[in-house]
Amino acid sequence: MLAPLKTLEQILARLAETIDNLPLTRSEGFVSLVLELPQALAIAPEIPGPQFQFAHNHRGEVRAGYGIAGEWTAQGEGRLQTLRTAAKRMSAHWEHLDPDETGFSGFAMLGFASSPVPDAPAEPDTLPNALLWLPELALSSRAGQAAVILSTALPVARDELFARWKARLEQIIPRLNQPALDPLTPARLDQGPTEPDAARWQDLVVSALEQIEQAHLEKVVVCRRLRLQGRRRFDLTRLNAALAYLFPSCQVVTIRRHATSFVAATPERLFTQQRDRIEVDAIAGTVCRAASADRDAALTSALQTSRKNLHEHMVVVDAVTDALGHCSRRIEPPDGPRVMQLNNAQHLWSLVRAELDPGMDVFQLAELLHPTPATNGHPCELARAWLRRSETIRRGWYTGAAGIIEPDLTGELWVLLRCAEIHESTADLYAGAGIVAGSDPDSEWQETEHKLAAMSTALQFA
Repeated sequence: MLAPLKTLEQILARLAETIDNLPLTRSEGFVSLVLELPQALAIAPEIPGPQFQFAHNHRGEVRAGYGIAGEWTAQGEGRLQTLRTAAKRMSAHWEHLDPDETGFSGFAMLGFASSPVPDAPAEPDTLPNALLWLPELALSSRAGQAAVILSTALPVARDELFARWKARLEQIIPRLNQPALDPLTPARLDQGPTEPDAARWQDLVVSALEQIEQAHLEKVVVCRRLRLQGRRRFDLTRLNAALAYLFPSCQVVTIRRHATSFVAATPERLFTQQRDRIEVDAIAGTVCRAASADRDAALTSALQTSRKNLHEHMVVVDAVTDALGHCSRRIEPPDGPRVMQLNNAQHLWSLVRAELDPGMDVFQLAELLHPTPATNGHPCELARAWLRRSETIRRGWYTGAAGIIEPDLTGELWVLLRCAEIHESTADLYAGAGIVAGSDPDSEWQETEHKLAAMSTALQFA
């Protein structure tokens, strides 16, 4: 294994050798230079400034981006169409140079809030409603290989670009694959307000059940926000490591544009698109875990036979299948429900696969598949309207989606669940519960407690 400084020297030498092969005088567009790294990455380092990271422990994949080579924002009902137009232009004028023949290429991040209509005036430190982001420096690691990807808008002067990329590499490369940080002693977290409180939650769930009984809704997902106050500034590197360890089958997402970071450890893909194939997670129906193996097995069995949970699950499966019917040549029978077991909860989970119509891309698929009944409700527009009237908290990017966009506008998006907005030593945590006929307010509150524990446990070690 090369020492970090030796790796930096080699990467800078390759940059000097290859930068003159880039079309830097072209009048528009973008160019990306891909340079091989000597080993795979387990986690991407945190540095000051805008950055994002998607890391999946079980899949051995890390994607991260730093700085901004290009960015586009939008809001309103046409937000994804606006970003799609920008992405198509970016893709049409985006050249990639891979002198080390790594097989990697540049990528962008797409993310958006739960609702296209902002639920509160935008604050300076919050994420925009919808964002397409091409990073200046990206890291990509999978299947035991890794690369650093440098991107820029065109035209650009050669010496200016070399100096800028060199500074970025000097920030990042020495921090790669540093020894794991020693675990911190678990810190006490002081619990602040939760919104809604327990009494308001009871009222909210009863109101939702009345809508369901009157056949206005079949399902609606209500959520809570809990504020935790730490005794020290939360360290995102340690937090990401803790989440990856505690929830290795989840996608750990970190996004920071300003001083506030948005972090999620989500088990649920909105979809993965590879060429004309799509795979969607349908996750709904939840029970907790138990310390006793016998009790845990009994909970699993109860989940698999619960009429309430099976109904809640099938609402999601049917909605996903119906959405794919608008964009697919063939839909396979759902694979499931199986049980997805996480550290703190277990869910009913089905995979829905389909062969897409020609020309479909992530923006069109996101428009069709988001929001799912697992995070919003069913029927979709009626549930969204009821939540807008009834919920008192601002969801922001919680229950939105984010992921990686490839140059051909395929990619993978994840539903943003088990989330926290983190600023210094303050964290606002989010969790929700699906309300269907037969739901009990106390049981649904307890379900959100188990979901909130995912992030709160990890924050103790950050």
